[in-house]
Amino acid sequence: MQKPNKKIMDTPPRFPTLTMPHRGILLLIGIYTIAWGAFFRWFGMAALTWLSMREGFTLDASTFYYGTLGMVAGLFIFLSAFYPLTLIYLMGIGGLGKLIGSFWFVFTYLEDLGWNKRSAFHLVFNEVIWLIPLAYIFYRAWKVKKWLEKEKSPSDQ
Repeated sequence: MQKPNKKIMDTPPRFPTLTMPHRGILLLIGIYTIAWGAFFRWFGMAALTWLSMREGFTLDASTFYYGTLGMVAGLFIFLSAFYPLTLIYLMGIGGLGKLIGSFWFVFTYLEDLGWNKRSAFHLVFNEVIWLIPLAYIFYRAWKVKKWLEKEKSPSDQ
């Protein structure tokens, strides 16, 4: 019996791939974003009071729309995980929603909250850090989709 050729088995495929772990990460990002959006929608003032680290903190701005944006962005990301190549536009809209949510938090709430360890934690770990894997997965899905469209094109045949 002949041993398999290790050199052939270790070569990467010649086409871009989008693996199941990528879809799992999309599901995780979507669920996490929906949960934080729901938290801000229904318990936003309590969350902002905790984030401020000050006694008697009050804020005139509402968190209802901020939380709703987070829930919608998370839903789009979550749904895109089921068919990431077909629903790539949902992934992009969800990522744009997370980016808008990050800027919204900075420009609407951060001035009143003050920059402290809690507000930094929320901004970095709940908003910004999830954009990195989301952008990478979006890029991979885009490459796979473009490769598949190129392979299907009748001009090559």
